[in-house]
Amino acid sequence: MDPIVLIIVIVLVLAVFGFWFFQRRRTEALRRGFGDEYDRTVSDRGSLTKAERDLETRQSRVKKYDIHPLSAEQRDQYTARWQEVQALFVDEPITAVEKGEALITDVMDRRGYPTSDFEHQAEDLSVEHPTVVNHYREGHAISERHRAGDATTEDMRQAMVHYRELFSVLVNPETSARATDDGAPRVDATPSAPRTA
Repeated sequence: MDPIVLIIVIVLVLAVFGFWFFQRRRTEALRRGFGDEYDRTVSDRGSLTKAERDLETRQSRVKKYDIHPLSAEQRDQYTARWQEVQALFVDEPITAVEKGEALITDVMDRRGYPTSDFEHQAEDLSVEHPTVVNHYREGHAISERHRAGDATTEDMRQAMVHYRELFSVLVNPETSARATDDGAPRVDATPSAPRTA
């Protein structure tokens, strides 16, 4: 074989191998960083390439935000407001869920996340909080079902549990690192069932 052709073949093989290795490293990093959100995005986009491009776009976008923790005073204020919302669930579960979702949006805004629309918020949260973003989606889905007249009181209780998981991480990420077996932050309390007449 002509030495020049051999050199070209070797260079091409090395280039292909290098590209494959880079792609594999990128996939592993994204899968490790996003966890279940990686698989969800691949399923939604229907293409590994599109999904990974989407996840990298999220990472780049979130890096540009000025996301910061709450001050101790803000944490105390939000925690007190959450406790009021949770207590409200006993008599007014629908109102409590609505206020819970609004409170989460308020906390996100205060921490520096854009809060333009739900799906955008969920995508942004998935970059730094991939283990709890599904709680946000589940709680929101129940709220949407309620608005369509298709959610039971038990559904509303589940929405509050989902929102509580996310709220804990957003308000106090350091102490919320206490994890359950599946890696999600532990819920210290769940709303009681509403009173019946």
